[in-house]
Amino acid sequence: MRYQRLVHTIARRAGLDEAIAADVFQEVFARLLRHLDTLREPQRLQAWIVTTAKREALHQRARARREIALDEPPADRDDDATLAPQLVDPGPLPDELLDELQQLERLQRGVERLDERCRALIGALYRDDAPPAYEVIAVRLAMPVGSIGPTRARCLDRLRRLLLAG
Repeated sequence: MRYQRLVHTIARRAGLDEAIAADVFQEVFARLLRHLDTLREPQRLQAWIVTTAKREALHQRARARREIALDEPPADRDDDATLAPQLVDPGPLPDELLDELQQLERLQRGVERLDERCRALIGALYRDDAPPAYEVIAVRLAMPVGSIGPTRARCLDRLRRLLLAG
């Protein structure tokens, strides 16, 4: 599903665990199905999903604060020690984070629209924190080392045009 990772990331960045993030995902898409016929601007679907996911994540986070679960006392403490509630960080979810997530989703969609060669090259060059040497990429993609730089430039130019076109 196209927006699954986006919704999941919004929920996880709000401090929710995997199970509650899955609940957020389910609720967002249940709402989408209920309101699909009322969406007036289909091109703004992603913005609607992000806003709905943010609101549901905040709702779930507030609910988690009301339903405090107590952990077992640490082994090195007395049995009569007071148990501290485990709360999710109550700080706000920054709008900058949502903007970044939207940009990453947009970039991912742009890369998916590139041809296979460009997708493979961009994936090899930019997926990891420390990309492999050109020699390794050349062997992996069966292309001359000297063509990696120019091919990369053409692929990035295509990606830039796709992103600008929307």
